[in-house]
Amino acid sequence: IFRDVPSDITIEVNGGTIALHKFPLVSRSGQIRKLVEEHRDSDISRVKLMNLPGGAESFELAAKFCYGINFEITPLNVAQLCCVSDYLEMTEEFSKDNLHLRAEQYLESIVYKNLEMCVEVLQQCENLLPHANELNIVSRCIDAVASKASAEQIALSFSRLEYSSSGRLHTIRQAKCEGDWWIEDLSVIRIDLYQRVITAMKCRGVRPESIGASLVNYAQKVLTKKVDLVSTGHQKLVVETIISLLPVERLAVPISFLFELLRNAVMLDCTIACRLDLERRIGSQLDIATLDDLLIPSFRHGCETLFDVDTVYRILVNFSQQDDGEYDVDGVSIFESDSPHSPSQSALLKVSKLVDDYLAEIALDVNLKLSKFIAIAEALPAHARTIHDGLYRAIDIYLKTHKRILDADKKRLCKLIDFQKVSQEAGAHAALNELLPLQSVVQVLYFEQLRLQNALCCSHTDGNHKPVHHQSWRISSGALSAAMSPRDNYASLRRENRELKLELTRLRMRLNDLEKEHVCMKRDMAKSHSHKFMSSFSKKIAKLRFFRHSSSRGSSSPSRQSYRADSKVIERTCASIE
Repeated sequence: IFRDVPSDITIEVNGGTIALHKFPLVSRSGQIRKLVEEHRDSDISRVKLMNLPGGAESFELAAKFCYGINFEITPLNVAQLCCVSDYLEMTEEFSKDNLHLRAEQYLESIVYKNLEMCVEVLQQCENLLPHANELNIVSRCIDAVASKASAEQIALSFSRLEYSSSGRLHTIRQAKCEGDWWIEDLSVIRIDLYQRVITAMKCRGVRPESIGASLVNYAQKVLTKKVDLVSTGHQKLVVETIISLLPVERLAVPISFLFELLRNAVMLDCTIACRLDLERRIGSQLDIATLDDLLIPSFRHGCETLFDVDTVYRILVNFSQQDDGEYDVDGVSIFESDSPHSPSQSALLKVSKLVDDYLAEIALDVNLKLSKFIAIAEALPAHARTIHDGLYRAIDIYLKTHKRILDADKKRLCKLIDFQKVSQEAGAHAALNELLPLQSVVQVLYFEQLRLQNALCCSHTDGNHKPVHHQSWRISSGALSAAMSPRDNYASLRRENRELKLELTRLRMRLNDLEKEHVCMKRDMAKSHSHKFMSSFSKKIAKLRFFRHSSSRGSSSPSRQSYRADSKVIERTCASIE
């Protein structure tokens, strides 16, 4: 700059040296002015700047400003200029319109009003910590990003409001992640800053679906990179951080993404708290999972099984406990349901089929212990399976794979199957299955015979399709009763109990009438023994006999209906107990 004037001071920054002049630096920088004044007697010619934020590149920009050389302030250098100007004390106290003021004005008037620029500044702040934090550059950029994202979603929500034909205001259905263009921008910043941004967005009310989409995008960008010893620790930090940021709302992220996080958490040996949190979240929406999701490879050293059965077992326990949570402390349903197809029951049916398919897959593993197979099969409540064909298929595969299994273990395994709930095709296969213990084959043949008897009885009755005896009734209606959860059985029994009470009230009224008739008859006998009394007595006896005959005829009699309703409740209660 001043080629004719020799330099009188050398600045050392990060091992490099720059030959400059004292006057331009002292006129703008309070820090260099103090250093020069402290060594005025010795005529200092060399200054070493320790821990200068941004290094030599930042100091070069500050030196250009001191010499009056014009350069452009951009989102890529404004954070450096703020930090280096603060370090060198290039403030209004030492010179008017100094560098620190220029950088702050650019942040306030331009950067904080643009979300993309805020993200660029955050990315530059990664190498300027902790100075950028002390100057609140990071926090101000994070607040600006969260505010802009929230404001855009609110504006988009208002733009989707319109009046219907009836004059009511309603909202047009929104496309998935519409207006969330910032998701891709956030994937470039470091995980610690990203965590602060997402936390701020949650506080600002950004939609959980948008938060979830951003987490999925960020994880895919980071976790798909090539893994080495250095990046393994970073990926572990990313997985644990993303798990802590997951929205509490159900279905905010795809369940396949939760399973992918769980696989990475197991592989990277993340904290137990992270894995348990994922297992709980997966258990709450297990009814929408697929078989491929459940097939989690076993990453632990020394584990002989192909799949991580223990993790799946804990997920099933979480799902079952969620189902049990629909009942109060006394085991009574919190709400009554008139339909066996309640949401909780439909979820149970889906999960039971999923578990049976999973059992069929892991049964092929020769190293799978019988205790773990049984634990997975028993993880769901008894009323979850309406039909046991899938369970029978899985057990048949296990017996074929583990041919050296003991007879006692075979019996333990086959006790899981309720042969009343197998289809006719599965029953025919089981009757000829040589791998099953003799006791199970006998049960299959016995229930098949009862089913055949019930079919024959139903075909020969005149319009009455009810089975003749209790056992055959259970065979024919096993699928229906099994399809009803304890909550639905309870509601049905309560309705039948109310009907029985009404019938008993009617019977009591009739009994009172008969007692009155009996009292009148005794009074007449005491007053007179004449022929007239005998004639009256004969008429009343005939009247009483007529009442008994009319009561016993027809299926619409209240006493016959009461007996049938009573027997129906007893049979259903016995079936649920057994």
